[in-house]
Amino acid sequence: MERGYDVVTGGTDTHLFLVDLSKRGLTGKDAEKALERAGMTVNKNTVPFDEKSPFVTSGFRVGTPALTTRGMKEPEMEKLGELMTRVLDDMSNDAAIAEARKAAAKLAKQFPLYEERT
Repeated sequence: MERGYDVVTGGTDTHLFLVDLSKRGLTGKDAEKALERAGMTVNKNTVPFDEKSPFVTSGFRVGTPALTTRGMKEPEMEKLGELMTRVLDDMSNDAAIAEARKAAAKLAKQFPLYEERT
């Protein structure tokens, strides 16, 4: 939200939230694809009073349970939010997307799904 993206309901108290891209002229479908290229999984999602079809949408949904299961907390969520907005601010910039993918992978490596066995 600090970076100019609208979160439906103005925030969240749960591990899920919906970003409304209507004012930014972006579609959920395009955002989903760009973020996927950057190694981040979100789902395109309709927003209240959405004028776009459910196959395109004006928003996307973010779920953090997979991240919190890995042990990530607020500082990591802020970093991921920053990476997401960098991608969304310039979805055609392949270099920026590659840089975000590298940063997201580095962060994920710091919070492995399973402990290494020696």
